[in-house]
Amino acid sequence: MTKKNKLGIWMDHSNAYLMDYNSDLITTSYIVSGKNHNENEEKWDGHEKHVHTKEQHQQSSFYKKISDKILNYQEVILFGPTDARNELKNLIDKDHHYEGIKIEVLSSDKMTEPQMHDFIREYFK
Repeated sequence: MTKKNKLGIWMDHSNAYLMDYNSDLITTSYIVSGKNHNENEEKWDGHEKHVHTKEQHQQSSFYKKISDKILNYQEVILFGPTDARNELKNLIDKDHHYEGIKIEVLSSDKMTEPQMHDFIREYFK
């Protein structure tokens, strides 16, 4: 399988917009964390450790889905408003399967999808 050239990923801890960049054409797909925001309202009576473990598993699964997609590319930009991009990059840096992939991390604000596309076009220009 031939690797695609460029991928832009805007992400926070809940959502990832994966944008395949190909000669100014951008195709977007989405990955959503399994975290349910209503889980914060769960009763904490003795179950705090269980809830924390569940959240860690969901976050790990979210990062795994994103990192699996990255393997199909040669160049990747991770950007977004939270530390999620850095957390993902740190996990990837520990895995030799990503050694041939150029991955850069940049900070950005919350963006609309058209703004994300503009950001990627400018970055890969």
